[in-house]
Amino acid sequence: MIRMIVFDMAGTVINEDNVVYKTLQRAINDYGIAVDLNQVLAEGAGKEKSQAIRDIVNLHAPGHSEDSIQKIHSNFLTLLEAAYADLNVKPLDGALELFQLLRAKGIRTVLNTGYNQHTADQLLIKLGWTPGDTFDELVTASAVAHTRPQPDMILEGMRRCQLTNPAEVLKIGDSIIDIEEGKNAGCGITVGITTGAHTAEQLWSAHPDFVIHQLTDLVPMLSL
Repeated sequence: MIRMIVFDMAGTVINEDNVVYKTLQRAINDYGIAVDLNQVLAEGAGKEKSQAIRDIVNLHAPGHSEDSIQKIHSNFLTLLEAAYADLNVKPLDGALELFQLLRAKGIRTVLNTGYNQHTADQLLIKLGWTPGDTFDELVTASAVAHTRPQPDMILEGMRRCQLTNPAEVLKIGDSIIDIEEGKNAGCGITVGITTGAHTAEQLWSAHPDFVIHQLTDLVPMLSL
């Protein structure tokens, strides 16, 4: 029986038009490293953002120092602050209705993300979503010692929701690393969704239990 669902944020329940990854691409390009958005999504989706930069740069322009990575990350944060000023953020179709249904059924709803707390909070403010009202808990990359694909964020969400059995947890996300995170946590069900970074083929490569195309596909799956 599923008692808690952990949702990735951007691309899974929030549509922010990939502004974070477009900004990540720009910050890397500004440093003289040529990568396109598809490469950024393929290598960086779902990851804590300094780690995403590190992995992208090491793959496409190896030999850069850690100091270079941190300079790119600092520029990324500056660019993102400006990008968020006029950003139009919307819930993905069915997100709010699904949250309401799950909470009415006593299933805890947790958002987790590779963003830091500040970035995640900015997104939620634009949406008017609040923990304890729209959903139960938010766990960000800056709240744990180890980020995806390690299971720390899911385990922290379980701790806050007073659950001890990961078999009672479903993890859903739009990137391969979301699925890996769920498997590493021992989640009873892992689900990929094609509304964000990765295609169905890419998601299946991580061997989730299901790949769906819209959030409402969870309803019959859980017999809600």
